[in-house]
Amino acid sequence: MSNFHLKKLTRQISILFQFRCKSHKNIESSGGVQGFYHHAVQDIDPYHLSHFQILENNVCQDISSQGTSVSFGTYKEQYFTLESCPATASLVVCDSPSVASVSSNRSPFSPQDSQSCLSDQHHSSENTCGSPISGPSSADDSNELKNKLRELEISLLGPESDIVDSRYCCFKGGYRQTASVARWDWDKMVEMIPKLDLKQVLLTCAHAVSEEDIPTAVGLMDVLGRMVSVSGNPIQRLGAYLLEGLRARLESSGSLIYKSLKCKEPTSSELMTYMHILYLICPYWKFAYVSANDVIREAMVHESRIHVIDFQIAQGSQWVSLIQDLAGRPGGPPFIRITGIDDSQSFHARGGGLDIVGKRLSKVAESCGVPFEFHSAAMSGCEVELQNLGIRSGEAVAVNFPYVLHHMPDESVSTHNHRDRLLRLVKSLSPKVVTLVEQESNTNTSSFFSRFLETLDYYTATFESIDVTRARDDKQRISAEQHCVARDIVNMIACEGAERVERHELLGKWRIRFSMAGFRPYPLSSSVTDAIRNLLKEYHENYRLEQRDGALYLGWMNRALATSSAWC
Repeated sequence: MSNFHLKKLTRQISILFQFRCKSHKNIESSGGVQGFYHHAVQDIDPYHLSHFQILENNVCQDISSQGTSVSFGTYKEQYFTLESCPATASLVVCDSPSVASVSSNRSPFSPQDSQSCLSDQHHSSENTCGSPISGPSSADDSNELKNKLRELEISLLGPESDIVDSRYCCFKGGYRQTASVARWDWDKMVEMIPKLDLKQVLLTCAHAVSEEDIPTAVGLMDVLGRMVSVSGNPIQRLGAYLLEGLRARLESSGSLIYKSLKCKEPTSSELMTYMHILYLICPYWKFAYVSANDVIREAMVHESRIHVIDFQIAQGSQWVSLIQDLAGRPGGPPFIRITGIDDSQSFHARGGGLDIVGKRLSKVAESCGVPFEFHSAAMSGCEVELQNLGIRSGEAVAVNFPYVLHHMPDESVSTHNHRDRLLRLVKSLSPKVVTLVEQESNTNTSSFFSRFLETLDYYTATFESIDVTRARDDKQRISAEQHCVARDIVNMIACEGAERVERHELLGKWRIRFSMAGFRPYPLSSSVTDAIRNLLKEYHENYRLEQRDGALYLGWMNRALATSSAWC
């Protein structure tokens, strides 16, 4: 949809939403507003996770001499889910002279003191927010509402829609009061929801948010709440998380949600970590591990002392297979030293500090007869300096960047530009090889709406690839998506500046950064490609692998999702 049509559509919905605001009391009595966000589509029971915080999305409009201002509530309860929100925390909007206007002295995206703008329970059903309806104005309002609803439906469903032709026949005999008409028309809008295109509604809502058109955005979020579900098809599940990101953007609460959705390992040893679920059902992490290990093994074939620096050690699983492979090398295994760089997310995923990783890998090396040493650097990659890496003469250095460099702020965020600083630091080590695996997506410096478009496209393919592995009501899959995918989506959609840590770049941009740091491409052999092709035999046939311009591209159908490259 072009920007022109998007703007036209948002204007129509904004006017519809203003009419709905006038009669919100009657709408609520018919179940129009209150139930949208906390009902899953297709009557699928939502899966609730106990450690989410409830995000209240209360909208309050303050009428003053300076105009109408909009403020958004903050966290009021201890828990929330991305699927549901209690009826008491639903969006409630009061009437105002101009719902579409925003006070000139307050940013619509600034969180305000906690307030609620609740409807008066004593108002008569014949009134809308206390304003009587009588005389010619009622018919005028009804005529305008009818026309705007018709324009809206034609825009969304097309001129041949049965609903467009049938729903207005009852108006021929005259018009009732605006409150009744608004309630009746909003109920018809609810009936129309299943015929709407979810992607288009998401894009229209995001465009309204980007234009700071708060009434339209809030109205569309009501509609989206009836269309999305964490137990639905791929676009319905993705839509639930995109909707949460849009809500969080209005709440200025994206960073709080991001922090609350860290991948945490269950306390019971019988349960898999959420991240491990994704590791099993999707090839993305195995793609990173297998491709990097094959490159490192080839580069170190004649080295007797190897130092591997891993900028995201996690649980150290990647290096188990490398140690085992090098144990059988002709002439005996080399001495291997691994420096593991840590962050708080990895700490939680492991259930403890880096000593857990060191002990695990030491046991593996001992069982294989490989001389081994582990060095820990418990810090974020942004904090790493030369002295933290424990460089020793006589060791061949390999550096591994597995889906981690995009977390480092660049020149668009900080004057320190840690992204390029780290590459220059690594180059100063004269490494034998550097392995890079990153998402093939462009969300770093894009404007909000462009970033939303890219996120929608990228994660549509991702959720489709996950969908073929588990049942849609599988609670482990839901947990994995909510903890390990949703948080990234919310961060990309809701956060800006230093708070937005999910900043993906395309391989072309990484090439420029590595070249500027003094690197040149390290050629990938056919054995690396063969190893990945063998890996993909365990997964769905829609996964694609392409070797292009010295790099490997892993994709789902026609969408590239990850790239693996090497540098020296």
